Amino acid sequence: MTSSEQTAANVAAGNALLRTEGLTKRFGGLTAVDDVNLQIDRGEIRCLIGPNGAGKSTLLKLLVGQLTPSEGSIFYDGRDITDLSQHERARNGLSMKFQVPAVYGDLSVRQNVHIPLQREVDRRHIDGAIDETLDEFGLLDAAETRASDLSHGQQQWLEIAMASALDPDLLLLDEPAAGMSVRETEQTAEYIHRLNEDRDMTLLVIEHDIDFVRAIAQSVTVLHRGEVFAEGPIESIENDPEVRRIYLGEVRE
Repeated sequence: MTSSEQTAANVAAGNALLRTEGLTKRFGGLTAVDDVNLQIDRGEIRCLIGPNGAGKSTLLKLLVGQLTPSEGSIFYDGRDITDLSQHERARNGLSMKFQVPAVYGDLSVRQNVHIPLQREVDRRHIDGAIDETLDEFGLLDAAETRASDLSHGQQQWLEIAMASALDPDLLLLDEPAAGMSVRETEQTAEYIHRLNEDRDMTLLVIEHDIDFVRAIAQSVTVLHRGEVFAEGPIESIENDPEVRRIYLGEVRE
């Protein structure tokens, strides 16, 4: 790398909230994530797409600390967090909602949101903070409902509410619109935009629904066989014939 290229790389990295270098994860003889160099800039909404088995969920689990990389490094806010635990990463402002809602079904909606907030919010103010969080996701009227009695879409929103309750700098969402109706999907897109615009939150979102990606993404990264296959705005990604072939299953003529 020339000195000018190194300078440009340093400038680009300076705006990165999250950055990986050579991130790799192997399971025996299978390489699920292969030498991934990823940069998520502050304030952006990045979507991560790719066919089944591309390594998307494995990558998110590496970022959040649920898995340990075989090789490579993860930097968050300029700090090497490769060896930090999942809990330590959360304390530093990184939060994640997994693909399958992990709400506490036997507890009320209010009690679910109380769990993350109780660690950081003073007891005198926690009821107000819970109400504000539930209202933001259209769940205030269901505050005393058991979480298991919510619709699938509402459970997804409850978990996003829990993951975002402490205002993380970076929120990772694994298929937040999976199994939703068209209207629920549209509402989820609106909630994501609000988190980004009103709370200055950076988001990395895995999603299969290309219409949903189109509605939220400022930029898109395509994974294929564990590698970064393409990156750019949604328009260029959709128009890339190789992306269409591997992602949409189209055959080149």
